[in-house]
Amino acid sequence: MDRTLLDELANLTTPHLADGCLVTGNPIRIAPAGTRPLVEGMRCFGRALPVQHLGSIDIFFEAFEQMTAGDVVVIDNGGRLDEACIGDIVLLEAEAAGATGFVVWGCHRDSKELAEIGFPVFSLGALPTGPQRSAPRPGDALSRATFGRNDVTRSDFVIADANGALFIAEDKLEDVIRAAMTYRDVEATQLKAMREGLSYRSQTRFAEYLAKRQATPSYGFRQHLKAIAAAGEV
Repeated sequence: MDRTLLDELANLTTPHLADGCLVTGNPIRIAPAGTRPLVEGMRCFGRALPVQHLGSIDIFFEAFEQMTAGDVVVIDNGGRLDEACIGDIVLLEAEAAGATGFVVWGCHRDSKELAEIGFPVFSLGALPTGPQRSAPRPGDALSRATFGRNDVTRSDFVIADANGALFIAEDKLEDVIRAAMTYRDVEATQLKAMREGLSYRSQTRFAEYLAKRQATPSYGFRQHLKAIAAAGEV
């Protein structure tokens, strides 16, 4: 993949990328609402390193043996809210192995220590206790993670920021990034014009849209935006 284009992920938010998915016809695969950064301002992106948590931290150490620098560790703990599955030991080990962040469908512990380390962690929240169970190990424990409604594999990229986390297939990522960049730049132009006194309704010829919708009730606002964009008006 074009490294320059990949570097643009640092300048794109998950909303930009979600709109990029929409424009390019790719599925919008998001982490469940409530997947939040440990500390405000944290963000990370990289190829997903999926891990299914089974009750013991050794599964993570095994995953780190397979890690490529820049990976984001995507942990499937079934969305459980009764146990934490990572803490400071796992975090420091992952950072040393080259990870760029954690996205956890479950909870973490050691919030104070994790915040002091400053390594990106996204989870459903904090709990004081770790697991008190040991689950059988499935054959795909290190190749697939379920995260809400999503199946995440090594062929996916993950991007996480203050808005949540988004999973994008690596072979679709370039198209999504390009579309997201266009969306970002158009939005920036619109917001600048609004600050200078030109309303969004004026920019999008909203009165014209209402007239067309009155004549054709099936005419939608997205259709209208596409039409005026094609005319070079947005």
